[in-house]
Amino acid sequence: MSSRMGEAAADTTAPLLLQVEEADAEWSSRPHRIALFVEPSPFAYISGYKNRFQNFIKHLREMGDEVLVVTTHKGAPEEFHGAKVIGSWSFPCPLYQNVPLSLALSPRIFSAVTKFKPDIIHATSPGIMVFGALAIAKMISVPMVMSYHTHLPAYLPGYNLNWLLGPTWSLIRCLHRSADLTLVPSVAIAEDFETANVVSANRIRLWNKGVDSESFHPKFQRHEMRIKLSGGEPEKPLIVHVGRFGREKNLDFLKRVMERLPAARIAFVGDGPYRAELEKMFTGMPAVFTGMLQGEELSQAYASGDVFAMPSESETLGQVVLESMASGVPVVAARAGGIPDIIPKDKEENP
Repeated sequence: MSSRMGEAAADTTAPLLLQVEEADAEWSSRPHRIALFVEPSPFAYISGYKNRFQNFIKHLREMGDEVLVVTTHKGAPEEFHGAKVIGSWSFPCPLYQNVPLSLALSPRIFSAVTKFKPDIIHATSPGIMVFGALAIAKMISVPMVMSYHTHLPAYLPGYNLNWLLGPTWSLIRCLHRSADLTLVPSVAIAEDFETANVVSANRIRLWNKGVDSESFHPKFQRHEMRIKLSGGEPEKPLIVHVGRFGREKNLDFLKRVMERLPAARIAFVGDGPYRAELEKMFTGMPAVFTGMLQGEELSQAYASGDVFAMPSESETLGQVVLESMASGVPVVAARAGGIPDIIPKDKEENP
């Protein structure tokens, strides 16, 4: 963490730290009522945080917390692990049609949240729904936590939208200065927030990463899955990539990798707006596109490769990297975004 954040921590007095620790202990010792605004949906939209938010909701419920989830309407269940789910009418993002957005500020949702009587409102950022969540939090006088998941300033250059960098940072500042606390997925994002003067250091916390090591484990390695992923050549070296296929993910880099490794095979697991272009790019090459895999099939896909490739330089977290590591498969990834938090420099191995 940079010096200013370190100085902020050093300036905190011992009595104040004690008060904070006591408050945290009191907060942790009893169940809570949490209204969670997630956009896009962790139940339908293909994204890196899908598993994270599903596991987060499960964990809150296991801890005894009451949870109300507000999300975009498509594919939203009525209930998830005992948490009530409300689907809010959504519309496609003008600049990214596959991303559903929703303001979530209808009388129906306001009434449901008010009746729920949350202790805290937690909303994902950036997006549109966070504005609705913030408005409701202000109207019912409930503390507001925002967690940051899509680093838009890192995406814009790939879409030739550099002219939007200034307005985008202004929007991020406006949003997060309205929150009581901001959660970031990596030290790199915290440092970017500090450099851009988004919020003061004492209002930022690192949301530590986790992975379901029961669902992602070497025990799921299967020869049949390897045959599928390798296009019928399981004896060949197999590279696996799992994720959402977007232009900003730098997936064309993997074509250059494959051109230098003619004996290798590559499997793309997932889907997204860049898939058709990616398939065309890899025409005539030993590449397999499985589409979306879920449950045990996804676990098998992770565990059945030889190496996991993550070329994206815009990841805030890199959940798929954690899932691959939990599956016992080594990772080759770009040293950018949140990835260095997962693979520290002193843990890198260069053959």
